Amino acid sequence: MNTTRAERMRFPLARHVVEAVATENGVCIRPLAIRRVDTRTGETSVLPMPCGATLVSKCPPCAERARKLRMAQCTAGWHLDDEPLPDPDPAGDDARTLVQLRADLEAVRVDAVNGHDVDEISEVDDLISQVDAALTDLGVRGKAAPDSRDRTRRTRSTRRRQDAPDLPRLPVDRRTVGRTFTGSDGTAWRPSMFLTLTCDSYGRVNGDGTPVNPDRYDYRRAARDAIHFPKLVDRFWQNLRRAVGYDVQYFACLEPQRRLAPHLHAAMRGTIPRVLLRLVAAATYHQVWWPACDRPLYSADRLPVWDDDMGGYTDPDTGASLPTWEEALDAIEEDAEPAHVVRFGVQVRADGVTANSGNTGRLIGYLCKYLTKSLDTCHDIASDAQRAHVDRLAEALRFEPCAPTCANWLRYGVQPKNPKAGLLPGRCKGKAHRRDTLGFGGRRVLVSRKWSGKTLTDHREDRKRWVREQLAVLGHTGDEARGGQGATSDRVVWQLLRPGDPAAPRREHLLLRAVADRHRWRAQLDAARAARGDPHPVSAADPGMPRAA
Repeated sequence: MNTTRAERMRFPLARHVVEAVATENGVCIRPLAIRRVDTRTGETSVLPMPCGATLVSKCPPCAERARKLRMAQCTAGWHLDDEPLPDPDPAGDDARTLVQLRADLEAVRVDAVNGHDVDEISEVDDLISQVDAALTDLGVRGKAAPDSRDRTRRTRSTRRRQDAPDLPRLPVDRRTVGRTFTGSDGTAWRPSMFLTLTCDSYGRVNGDGTPVNPDRYDYRRAARDAIHFPKLVDRFWQNLRRAVGYDVQYFACLEPQRRLAPHLHAAMRGTIPRVLLRLVAAATYHQVWWPACDRPLYSADRLPVWDDDMGGYTDPDTGASLPTWEEALDAIEEDAEPAHVVRFGVQVRADGVTANSGNTGRLIGYLCKYLTKSLDTCHDIASDAQRAHVDRLAEALRFEPCAPTCANWLRYGVQPKNPKAGLLPGRCKGKAHRRDTLGFGGRRVLVSRKWSGKTLTDHREDRKRWVREQLAVLGHTGDEARGGQGATSDRVVWQLLRPGDPAAPRREHLLLRAVADRHRWRAQLDAARAARGDPHPVSAADPGMPRAA
């Protein structure tokens, strides 16, 4: 067939067709090769394993699967009527005896320390480690006392700022469920809430999120608020629990507004008066007690120099050693102002939601809608003004210290914590400096410990258990329901094949194998559901899950 180059370029590439088919079937397009070894027979086989990416830019099927898992986690804990976690069991006699022995050993160690007997201290420490291990074997969580005996944590006055309103403070009950309301017809309701919190204003913005006057827009404060926003959110939940008097549970997701400021959506179990929510948000702040970093002392062509003999950085002109991180913190006076104070903005929105409301599913989808995107792609960047806005924020974040170990502290004449040779300001590898995070270096999903009583792994196992229950109708049990491998887990060893391993097949072959497996599994699951009287086929993009999830 005689065709021109332009016509041939319109023909689809075979690799793109394979990826498109894999995406339609919910198959990972970047599978990893994993070797399965049967320890009894010695039989080996190489299988495709999903990459587990959470961003659609890397792997759309895996990202969508992770988003749906988060949606299931949110649904499971939002409208609970009972406490998700039971109270701990009382300690047994063996555990009590070991704790008493642990207390006696602590007294012996104190006497050894006072007597400067190094050998006895070492011997007692070994016995203490054995007792802690025995307590762990009995099922006791945690340790009777921390391993570290140093008290190096710095403390500041907990006196509230004069410019922040006071908060009510109640004893916090151990309950996590909200109040119950009874209607006029006797119906009992236990509503929950959907909360939205935003950062403060940094200057007037247009409808597309770009500043009206870029020169007057406070990019430095926007960058610092984004870096320390996780601390502010933690402080808000702490203040809220003290104000309402019970252990408030939440499922929260972070996303940027059009102006690129952090924006928090949260599903809360229980209902709280909106006036109290606004009061807590207005009274919540986080103070950053770091060395001053407003004016840089060094420029790109004149940076501190690493000294091998001193094990630290020195001034390039005088050779004097820069203050260490601990020395810089010690230099902060008691009456000094914090380096930065993070606060919420005035926009606080709270909506009531009931379990049988038609908006519940829509709000959960709205809560998780941006989880598959990086923060810089949540909104379309179409105009030059929007691109310039992102560039200016990224430039402000580039030289802003993100942590005590950040290399940017060298610009301000302070050695980072745990310094090493080769640090350059503006080249810190911290997550907060990346363009795709917009300064937010924390987790995108924030879930309280008692939200659903299950970890994300537990929810993933619930999905697998549902598949096995469906396949059990056709007689598939044990590992047959896990993929037809026919071997128990105690006799199987999994090994990840590294790149360059001669036994690793090409990615295209793994993709085709995964698509064929997905078709086979879906046919088995459809047959099992038909046998149970459910005529609805399983979705190709997410096979093996109940439609309610």
